[in-house]
Amino acid sequence: MARPPVHSLHTTGTRKYGAPSRSATEYEFDRITIPRDFSRSYVTRLLVDRAEHGGWEIDRLRVLHDGTRKVILRRRIIRQTRTAV
Repeated sequence: MARPPVHSLHTTGTRKYGAPSRSATEYEFDRITIPRDFSRSYVTRLLVDRAEHGGWEIDRLRVLHDGTRKVILRRRIIRQTRTAV
């Protein structure tokens, strides 16, 4: 029996943390919908693998009443600034 696919969607955005005078921290977001057919241990391995190899961290995790999991992962976008020579 084949398992249903895990759906993923990438977006980018900014969120400000701290004092208003600081520059905004930019994050890249990945939205994942995981069907209820996947076991808890499989979902844990999936998320740990993304965290270790892709630099993602969990922003939000919702378990819906039908067992479907909606996960929003984020990772910081690091921009290099030019320095005057």
